[in-house]
Amino acid sequence: MQISRLAQIIMFAGIAVSFVSSLVQAQTVTKGTTQPTSTVNEIVITALRMEKDTGSIPYTTYRIGTDKTQIQEANRTTPDVFKGIPSVMVQKTSYGQGSPFLRGFTGFRTLFLIDGIRLNNSVFRDGPNQYWNTVDTFSISDYEMILGPSSVLYGSDAVGGTVNALTTTPPDYNGSSVWHPRLYYRGSSAERSNIGRVGLNSRLNENIGFSGGFTSKEFGNLRGGRDVDIQEHTGYSEIDYDAKLNYYIDKDNTITFAHQGVSQDDAWRTHKTIYGIDWEGLKKGDDKVHSFDQARELSYIKYKGKNMDGLVNSIEATISRHLQTEDQYRVKKDSASEKQGFDVETWGSTVELISDTAIGEWVYGVEYYHDIVDSYNRTYKADGRLNKTAIQGPIADDASYDSVGVYLQDTIHLFDGSLDVIPGIRYNYCTANANKVKDPVSGNQISVDGDWDAVVGSLRLLYPLTDDRHHVAFAGISQGFRAPNLSDLTRLDIARSGELETPVSDLDPERFIAYEAGIKSRFDKLSASLTYYYTTIDSMIVRAPTGVIIEELVEVTKKNSGDGYIHGIELAGDYSISRTLSAHLSACWMYGKVDAYPTSSAIEQEDYTSRLMPPTAAAGLRWQTENEKYWIEVVCDMAAKADKLSAEDERDTQRIPRGGTPGYAVFTARTGSRITDSLSLSLAAENIMDEDYRIHGSGLNEPGRNFVLTANYMF
Repeated sequence: MQISRLAQIIMFAGIAVSFVSSLVQAQTVTKGTTQPTSTVNEIVITALRMEKDTGSIPYTTYRIGTDKTQIQEANRTTPDVFKGIPSVMVQKTSYGQGSPFLRGFTGFRTLFLIDGIRLNNSVFRDGPNQYWNTVDTFSISDYEMILGPSSVLYGSDAVGGTVNALTTTPPDYNGSSVWHPRLYYRGSSAERSNIGRVGLNSRLNENIGFSGGFTSKEFGNLRGGRDVDIQEHTGYSEIDYDAKLNYYIDKDNTITFAHQGVSQDDAWRTHKTIYGIDWEGLKKGDDKVHSFDQARELSYIKYKGKNMDGLVNSIEATISRHLQTEDQYRVKKDSASEKQGFDVETWGSTVELISDTAIGEWVYGVEYYHDIVDSYNRTYKADGRLNKTAIQGPIADDASYDSVGVYLQDTIHLFDGSLDVIPGIRYNYCTANANKVKDPVSGNQISVDGDWDAVVGSLRLLYPLTDDRHHVAFAGISQGFRAPNLSDLTRLDIARSGELETPVSDLDPERFIAYEAGIKSRFDKLSASLTYYYTTIDSMIVRAPTGVIIEELVEVTKKNSGDGYIHGIELAGDYSISRTLSAHLSACWMYGKVDAYPTSSAIEQEDYTSRLMPPTAAAGLRWQTENEKYWIEVVCDMAAKADKLSAEDERDTQRIPRGGTPGYAVFTARTGSRITDSLSLSLAAENIMDEDYRIHGSGLNEPGRNFVLTANYMF
C-alpha cells in the first residue's frame, strides 16, 4: 500500500528531525529536567516502560485499580474488568472464556502482559480466545491499558492494544515489620457463583517483603434474562494461587521472585452443543459435549535498580518461564469422541534501560522469547475404544518458535517544554520450526518452517495547552505488525461454526498503521478526553474457503489478502457535581472494512470487519459520604444493534442472530459501606429489568437480574 510507505517516511523523518532539534536545544535542557505535570487526578502509567502521568502521555490510556470499592463486585474475571471502556467490547465465547476486542481487534492481535511478561505465545489463534481468563483478577493490583498499536515497545501482536496486569506487590522498603492478611468473598445469584480469596501482604523485615494468596471459584449454570432462564452447562470451576517475594538490597535495588498458577476445569462452549439456546432464532450445535480445561504457570526472577548515577538511570532485567496447557474434550452427535490439546513452555529474557539525558528520556532494551510446543489429538469410537492417534493436535506437534526484539524510544521536550516529541523504532525477528504437521491433502506428516523480520516506528506529539498540563492535545502515527505464528501456519481445528481451519506454509507478516489525535482536559471538577483514530490494515491474514468439505465442515485456509481500515471516535468524562456526588460518561463509535472471502468461492470482496463493535455508551451517577464510608452508584450500559455483519458473522448462526445482535440498555445499582477500618461490604443489583441480552459475538447470554454480595476483610 502506498499509504504504508508514506507513513514510514513521515515517521522516520520525524525521528531524525526531532533528534536533530533536541541536539540544538541540548545547551538549554539540563539532565534530569522534568516538565510540569498535573497533580489533579494524577494517574501514573508504567505500561509505556516508564512512569508517566496520563496527562503527559500522547496515547489513549487507562489505569484500573482493582482495590476500588465500586469495581470489586464486577471483576469476576480479568476480561470483565474492561467493561465500559470506550472501544472495548468484552466478547464471551463461554462464561469462562472472555476475549476483549480493543479497537476492533482481539485474539492474537491484542497483547497481554503480566508484570511486563508476555502472556501471548505462538499458539494464540485468530478471533476470540480464552487466555485472558487465566489471569486471576484477585491477584492483580492494577491494570494498565494502551489502545492502538504499541509494537515499537512490545513487538508482535500489539495491534488493537496492550494491557499490562500488575500483580500485588509487597510493602515498600521501610525497615518496620508489617502483616496484612486479607479475606475476600463474592457471591452472585444469577451466576450461581461463590468466589473466595485468602491473601497476605507483609514485610518480614527491612530486606524481605511477601505477597500472595489462594483463590477458589465455583460457577453454576448461568441464568439469563426473563425468557432464557437457565443456560445449561455454562458453569465451571477454577483454582488460582500466587506468591511474590521481594528482596530489598537497599531502597533503590530489588530482586523479585514470583510464581503464579491457575487451573480451570470443564468450561463448555455450549453454543456448539445440543444445549445451546434458541434465543432470537439462534441455531444449536450438534455436539453432545464440547468442553475445555486450562492450566497456566508463570515463574520469574526480576532485578530492578533505579536512581543510578551515570549514563543508565534505571535498569530492569527479567528471566521467566511460562507454561500454558489446553485440553479439549468433544463428543460428537454419533457419540464418537475426540480429545486434543497442547502445552506451550515459554522461556523469556528481557532487559530494559532508562537514561535521562540532555537529549531526552531514553527507553531502550532487548527481549527474547522461546516457545516449545507439543500437541496431541486422539479420536475414540462410540463404544470408547481408541480409533486413531493423529499426527498433530490443534496446532503442530514437536514445534518451536523464537522471537527477539530490540527497541529504542526517546521523549524530547522541545521549545522550553511547549512540545513533547516521542520518536521510537524497533527491529523484530521471528522464526518458526514445526516438525509434525498433517498435510491437509495427502494426510501425511510434513514440516513447516519460516522466518520473518520487521522494522517499525512511531512518532508521537503532545502539545500542552496550559502550563500546568491540565489540558493537552496529542497526535501520533504508529506502525504495528504481527508475524505469522504457529496457529497461523499449522492450526488444524474448528474455526467458526461449520468451518475447519487447516495448515498453510506461505505467509508474511501483517502490517498496520494507526493515526490518532485527541484532547485530554482536567478541570477542578471535570476530567474528559476525546480521541479519533484511523487504523490501516495491510496484508492481514484472513481465512479463505478452499471449496473442500471435510467431515461436513467447510475447509478454510489462510492468505495475506486482508487490506482495509478501522476508524472510530472515543469519548470519556468524569464530573464532580459536588463533594459527594459525581457522574461519568463514556461512548464510542466504530466502523471498518477489510478484504475477505464472504462466500464459499475463492472470490475476494470488501466486507465488514468481523465482530464490528456497535455504537456503545455507559453512564453512571455516584453518591458517597465525604469520608467515603457509604456510597451508592447507578449505572446504565447501552449498545445499539450490531447489524454490520461480515459474511463470517452471518454464517456464525450459533452465536449471532439473523440480522445482528440486538441492542440493549441494562441498568445496575450498587451500594456499599466501610463498616470498620478492616471490613467493607457491597451489594449490587445488576440487570434490574431482567433483560435478555448478549455481547456481540458471544456464545451465551449475559446474566439476568443478578444480586452480588462482596465482603472484604483486611486484618
